[in-house]
Amino acid sequence: MRSFDKIRSRILDREALGEILRKEKKAGKKIIFTNGCFDILHRGHVEHLSNAADLGEIFVIGLNSDASVRKLKGENRPAIDEESRALTLASFEFIDYVVLFDEDTPSELMQVLLPDVWVKGGDYTNIKELPEYKVLVKNGGEVVILPFVEGFSTTDIYNKILGTAKK
Repeated sequence: MRSFDKIRSRILDREALGEILRKEKKAGKKIIFTNGCFDILHRGHVEHLSNAADLGEIFVIGLNSDASVRKLKGENRPAIDEESRALTLASFEFIDYVVLFDEDTPSELMQVLLPDVWVKGGDYTNIKELPEYKVLVKNGGEVVILPFVEGFSTTDIYNKILGTAKK
């Protein structure tokens, strides 16, 4: 199989991925899940994602679709289309699967995937108020908050590119 085809094979729809993950869980593997827009990948993302991957055997990224990103971040986002973002993420050796979702939150997706651990960045302080938290806990999962990687922000990158960065 060509390298690009291997990368593409890591991008699945939620039903197919849910079936794979059920088998992996039965085999005793720990499923780690995180989600985001990953509009412009930067060092903060790489550190966060690689640290999250170290928490288990199977690492899954829930990727906001283009429509979802526009709804959450504004009409000018994402700068990079969903297929390109998914391919980029799937090319990381420590990411096992990427799955797109259209909803505002990954709650519905998490009900299908049933991860053991949901990883979020340290910038999330109200985790128990999020609908995903309720889904996760109901299904026996746990939340791990990884420290925020200071100095790396997609918003800051946008501001720098647009010339609106604070000096």
